[in-house]
Amino acid sequence: MKFLEYTNLDRLNVFLGHLNLGERTIKGCLEAYSCKHAGTDKRLSLSLENEMLDYLGKSSDSDTSSPVDLLLSRSSRKALIYLVLTLYQMYPDYDFSAVKAHQFFSEESWDTFTQIFNNYMFEASKEWAERNEDGSLLEVIYKALDEVVKLAECEIYVYNPNPNADPFLEEGAIWSFCFLFYNRKLKRVAGFRFCCTSNLANDAFLCDSPLYGDDEEIFDDMDM
Repeated sequence: MKFLEYTNLDRLNVFLGHLNLGERTIKGCLEAYSCKHAGTDKRLSLSLENEMLDYLGKSSDSDTSSPVDLLLSRSSRKALIYLVLTLYQMYPDYDFSAVKAHQFFSEESWDTFTQIFNNYMFEASKEWAERNEDGSLLEVIYKALDEVVKLAECEIYVYNPNPNADPFLEEGAIWSFCFLFYNRKLKRVAGFRFCCTSNLANDAFLCDSPLYGDDEEIFDDMDM
């Protein structure tokens, strides 16, 4: 996967990088990639393909939690592989294969994304409106994503894992979302992750943390 640079995405990332709202902090990041194998992508792709086929073979029709429909065709499996590879790029230190990340994707619509965004990012949107005059935050995000992946031609996925498979949860996390926008024709993926953390929880964590690793360290620089 090759990282793609876009000025409009960079501008949004500057705003969403660390938006302190008093008791809460909003963090967001938009990234774009072309679906070209680089580095270890080929090895990971083969491993993910085998993992999906194995999962498909073990799944039953009665397993309602199984994403079998997304795995039946090779083109769908290829799409999921690109999505997982994108996650690897977004979080290179996290092993998504170990948590079987392909099981936690669901296909959504722009309307669903809009509803979630409006419900959870209304404070960030208000802050944006106070600082900018070129449209709402959602409108600017739409234009930026459309420039990269042509949203009208996109498949939209949300990565919604259980807590053990969620690399997006930070200390004091209240909620987090990760949407991926995939254009098959352009062979591009845009990722948008956004989360909210409690400043109060982070402050409490710092207060509870010892200033020294061991009590003996307190006396290291004192003459006894």
